[in-house]
Amino acid sequence: MPTVSLRTAFLGMLLLVMASTAPLLAQERGMQPADYYNLQMSSDAQISPDGTRTVFVRTTISDDRRSRESSLWMTPANGSEEPYAFTQGPSDRSPRWSPSGDRIAFLSSRDEKPQLYTIRTDGGEANAVTELEQGSIHAYEWLPDGEHMLLTLSIDPTVDDPTEEADEPEGPRPDTTVVREAAYRTGTGSFLGAERRTLWLLTLDEGTLTPLVRSADYHVHNATASPNGETVAFNADLTGEEFDAGFNQDLHLITLPDGDIRTLDTPDRRAERPVFAPDGEHLLYHHTADRYEPTELHRIPVDGGTPEVLHDGMNLSTSNVQWPEGHDQPFFSADYRGARPIFQLAEDSESTVLTGDDASLSAPSFSEDGSRIAYTRNDETTPPQVWTARADGSDAQALSTFNAEMLDSLAVQPYERFTFEHDGGGTLDGFLLRPVGFEEGDSYPLVLNIKGGPGGMWGHQWFHEMQMLAAAGYGVVFTNYRGSTGYGHDFQSEVRIDYGGVDYRDNMTLVDAALERFDGIDSERLLITGGSHGGFLTNWITTQTDRFRAAVTQRSVSNWISEAGTQAFPPRQMNAEFGGSLWTNFDYYWDRSPLQFADQVTTPTLIIHSQDDHITPIGQGMEWYYALKNGGVPTEMVMFEGEGHGLSRGGTPVNLVERLNQMLRWFDQWDEAE
Repeated sequence: MPTVSLRTAFLGMLLLVMASTAPLLAQERGMQPADYYNLQMSSDAQISPDGTRTVFVRTTISDDRRSRESSLWMTPANGSEEPYAFTQGPSDRSPRWSPSGDRIAFLSSRDEKPQLYTIRTDGGEANAVTELEQGSIHAYEWLPDGEHMLLTLSIDPTVDDPTEEADEPEGPRPDTTVVREAAYRTGTGSFLGAERRTLWLLTLDEGTLTPLVRSADYHVHNATASPNGETVAFNADLTGEEFDAGFNQDLHLITLPDGDIRTLDTPDRRAERPVFAPDGEHLLYHHTADRYEPTELHRIPVDGGTPEVLHDGMNLSTSNVQWPEGHDQPFFSADYRGARPIFQLAEDSESTVLTGDDASLSAPSFSEDGSRIAYTRNDETTPPQVWTARADGSDAQALSTFNAEMLDSLAVQPYERFTFEHDGGGTLDGFLLRPVGFEEGDSYPLVLNIKGGPGGMWGHQWFHEMQMLAAAGYGVVFTNYRGSTGYGHDFQSEVRIDYGGVDYRDNMTLVDAALERFDGIDSERLLITGGSHGGFLTNWITTQTDRFRAAVTQRSVSNWISEAGTQAFPPRQMNAEFGGSLWTNFDYYWDRSPLQFADQVTTPTLIIHSQDDHITPIGQGMEWYYALKNGGVPTEMVMFEGEGHGLSRGGTPVNLVERLNQMLRWFDQWDEAE
């Protein structure tokens, strides 16, 4: 395949080039699929209470390439020393400092069954503080006294003592799964059983677990303690409809140690994700009036009263809300035009970007006085690494640079960002990645890569796949089409009851805009791929046009009728998404199903699907394979055993890499075909 050039041409006010066009060094090679095995990922950065140290999780690929290994690493928060291994792993995760900073708690499966451990920060051996024989730890939090913890356990709520082994029935057992609730599947290939998320109090010096809240009718969500440790807030749906896709959630408060529970009077429908203010007298929470309505940020007195709307959710969808000591206003994260910065709310309900408007940042952890933060940062050229800064975003510096040596030897490039107009008159962001080793005057194939969703957003995030395609000689272009997050609630709502409409047109307009604005793209060498909703759109687009030389459709939907009855989402949720059931709105389900128009497809298609996908089940890929084979379209299907919907991001490493190899094989085969 020839090396080629993309020469930018500015045409009008719409184009906004955001990246350097400096030529790449000739000796640099691009990133290959197998380079994934050498990446070291940093996550879950937690700054110490005194702000002097940061502990985080480093994850690497195991030698057999079939799993990942994780351990805790420590680094001075001022960057004066290189990070060092604090635990040996290989399954240590979720570190949290004790209130005094003398211990770190973490989860580990080092003794097969996951348990909660603590280790002194001045060294020594880790000690298990739980001995669970039943259930698993979904979440935990230190209480301020440093002597107790809140544990959210996924366990059968009838179990009184999780440390005792479950009674096994005598004799052979039938191989059956009995389901009764409308919500009975997960997205990872398993079925929901009797386990529920229940709340327990762990007394550390005794190792005892005391149940606080447990029920077969609902999950306990987002449990958190007040600054003085006397009150615990959580959200739950006590209407009995949670497992029928009910949308209700209410805020509940538990008084410790007596365990009395009361419910706060919040607006109807969904109140969730409580966060205590530093004074302990107010709670922040998210409220959503109905499905597909904006999510507001509210504040309510803990003793009861009228909630106050702090943020209306129209321009930003707030998440990871925190209100640390020493600050008059809370902090939060939000998708924002291809980035994910850290924001702080202002007095006038406006929001200020503190840091990260050109990257994706994790939720920060704060020192006890709220003066410093630690977080992970990634963008399209750098995998997640640990950073620290002052709480206002200043004095930011990287604390871990595990991948620097490898990336310095590779041609890894930033995106060029541009804008273009959609058919409704609004503006969309486009992102272009140049091919590695380009030369002026050569033409070049272009891959339209369509994100899933339709919610969510792509942009300044690490995604191995993009750099790999560029290394193989392909340009890559993508957009956050209407329906994506990061551009306001109205923008996100424009795809409602219009799948295959505005989302389809925006992606095709993107291709036209790229061809018009950038020299070097060969309009006869266009290729297309996408996963999940992007896979649906890949299928849909190939029923509407023959412009693409080849397609790779991944974890896709081909038939909304069969999808409705076989995927993980229960009827009420699916009915809301599609404006009715199969029996009341059949035409929309079928008219937006690529399968109806499969006889119009001529594009050679590779189907990639996971056999344990419960979000877009394997039958969707099989139906598409059957239809294209019936139509005589060159088609292959690659099925991954034991994988779910998340293969491309978190699948078994050897399978994740093989997926990339299969994509390249198919594109190379058909790009080179005459």
